Amino acid sequence: MREIDERIVIVQAGSVPALRERSVPRWWWAAKRGADLVLGGALFVLTLPIVAIGALGVFVVTGGAPFYAQERVGRNGTRFQMWKLRTMVKGAHEMRDELLPLNEASGPVFKIRNDPRLHPLGAILRRTSIDELPNLLNVLRGEMALVGPRPPLPCETVEYDAYAMRRLSVPVGLTCLWQINGRSDVGFEEWMELDNRYIDTWTPWGDLAIIAKTVPAVLRKDGAH
Repeated sequence: MREIDERIVIVQAGSVPALRERSVPRWWWAAKRGADLVLGGALFVLTLPIVAIGALGVFVVTGGAPFYAQERVGRNGTRFQMWKLRTMVKGAHEMRDELLPLNEASGPVFKIRNDPRLHPLGAILRRTSIDELPNLLNVLRGEMALVGPRPPLPCETVEYDAYAMRRLSVPVGLTCLWQINGRSDVGFEEWMELDNRYIDTWTPWGDLAIIAKTVPAVLRKDGAH
């Protein structure tokens, strides 16, 4: 009898009430965390020079703090501070309401392709995903994993239904199926479908495959804006 660490609810796509359970071997979770520490630690060290250059650039361009911590929602609704390189001008979040008519994303997500709140270096940092490299600190701290649904903002989860909320039943991550399948070019419903598919099918070796596919996706700048 293999050991089971926990049971993950599997939802039939398009039918939230239809539920069944998936049994996951305990060692899968240990392997996932091990990969986060080993690979995440290596990536943290390797990308430090890039982050340092990016941080210096933000400071020179804006004259302000290069890093910022934003509250996000993690596994089982736990909130944490996610670290990123700052890509927006000061007071950007206060401008959100007046820019709502320009929103190009579906669902409870707010995204503008040419966001006027970005400082001169911000667009470059986003297109190259360099702004997200500080997320590796959250991975090492156990607040995120290398692979898992991207952590949403608290204001977004308020509008989630059960199917969307289910994405928080596993550790949130730095990269995921959404990240390698179009990212911001993917509509909200398809995004939720990709996250639920990941929950239903993830394995330790499957995570490694997603990590490998993330590199070319980032270099192609797929949906990065």
